[in-house]
Amino acid sequence: MAGNNRTGPFGEAYAAEFLEKDGYRILERNYHSRFGEVDIIAEKGRYLVFVEVKTRESRSMVPPEAAVTPGKQKRIAKTALLYLQKHPTHLQPRFDVIGIIMEKTGRSVQSCRHIENAFGFSSYF
Repeated sequence: MAGNNRTGPFGEAYAAEFLEKDGYRILERNYHSRFGEVDIIAEKGRYLVFVEVKTRESRSMVPPEAAVTPGKQKRIAKTALLYLQKHPTHLQPRFDVIGIIMEKTGRSVQSCRHIENAFGFSSYF
């Protein structure tokens, strides 16, 4: 079952808290551009991290990360480029994906997988 209005916001909030506990500083949530949206923009160490969060219920047949298609990656990268034009930084851009699987009840997280450097920036420009 695909993420929806019920699981998506919960998953994004969970991912932001997960990142903060791991030392990331959240800069933006749900950053929009004409190309699309980046769920979370955060920084940690030398990286400015653009994070796509995908949330699925446990009965889903495919992992949530599989929903970050090449087309979705391109839209995220274009949105990131616009962000960087408005917010110049010395930090290295990086694209991460967080896949969250919810329990069948939809009230708790069964698993959370953080994939760092899930796709490259330079391949889109």
